[in-house]
Amino acid sequence: MHCLVPIANGSEEMEAVIVIDMLRRAGVDVTVAGDGDMVTCSRGIRIVPDIAIDDIADDDEFDIIVLPGGSQGVQNFIENDALRQILARHRTRRKPLGAICAAPLVLHEYGLLRGDAKITSHPSCETELSPYNYSTDRVVEDMGIITSRGAGTAFEFALELIRRFVDEATARRVSTDIVLYE
Repeated sequence: MHCLVPIANGSEEMEAVIVIDMLRRAGVDVTVAGDGDMVTCSRGIRIVPDIAIDDIADDDEFDIIVLPGGSQGVQNFIENDALRQILARHRTRRKPLGAICAAPLVLHEYGLLRGDAKITSHPSCETELSPYNYSTDRVVEDMGIITSRGAGTAFEFALELIRRFVDEATARRVSTDIVLYE
């Protein structure tokens, strides 16, 4: 399984790093794509991406793409034409997406959500996303799009991704290995 996690200046580092780390612990091949050679996240933590978003080729395919939130990072995602094209190709191939915190706004802005899509997000985005079937559940899955609330739900979000795209046993193992639940 191959996952793409785009990050942008202003991305929420907990959401990015927890997802990347947990998926890698589950044996998922994760590529981190940034909007620069070094990305400064929302709390000033710097991350060196594996590749630039602009360097992802049209024929590169991923099993899933997972977007972290962070208001400035999400705004930078929305303004990134290369990412827009990557996500459009990905959904044309009927591949799943994940979005946490404010990142469902990217899916909204790019027109990737059905009108009756069940989604969740950070509470600050609820009004803008209210035309959809909005939920306050911590993690929501609908038609191949998995959304979650924020940094405080990042572990649950990552474990749900592992359950759905690897298996339940691996999710339990990863959870036990990091002593998430005892």
